[in-house]
Amino acid sequence: MGFRNRVEAGAALAELLVEYADRPDAVTLGLVRGGVPVAAEVARRLHLPLDVLVVRKLGVPWAPEVAFGALGPGDVQVLNDEIAERLDPDEIDLVVRHEKAELERRERLFRLGRDPLDLAGRVALVVDDGLATGATAGAAVAVARSLGAARVVLAAPVGADTAVARLRRAADEVICPIAEADFGAVSRYYDDFRQLADADVTRLLQG
Repeated sequence: MGFRNRVEAGAALAELLVEYADRPDAVTLGLVRGGVPVAAEVARRLHLPLDVLVVRKLGVPWAPEVAFGALGPGDVQVLNDEIAERLDPDEIDLVVRHEKAELERRERLFRLGRDPLDLAGRVALVVDDGLATGATAGAAVAVARSLGAARVVLAAPVGADTAVARLRRAADEVICPIAEADFGAVSRYYDDFRQLADADVTRLLQG
């Protein structure tokens, strides 16, 4: 089970998100980088605007896959106090400064001069190409809520069942047609899982 490429995966997700088609309050948000081509196909098929949600997971220094928080546009910072309180403030500050610099670089690159992302009162369809640990997607859900989204729907074509279960507690709805216990890597589920360059993402966002 899987998909030829991210476009085919986006088409499959769109069929499961059809209730949001043509809704004036809904927006499709691709996670950089791999989520953007999936989101672009969802947006095209559902006749929704496409935007990008740039988030940076704040990883524990000695275990980067474990998130103690996340950064988002507009100086949004979300901390998982249960993990963050175990870290030294200097360790937190170092990670935050590093990730903030990268977030600002990507925001400048991918927003393409558009207004800051405003999700107040909107339905945010947050789209990624897969959920291995779910840490980045979880960060994106938290950031979308902090930006005022009225409803956050997380959609990914494939994912580990543990990640999907965890994300169901964070998002209002999770759409993941292929969720497996023996998951492995996201790339297993795609025939073509080439890495995207910044220029590829920019081209998709420009339509």
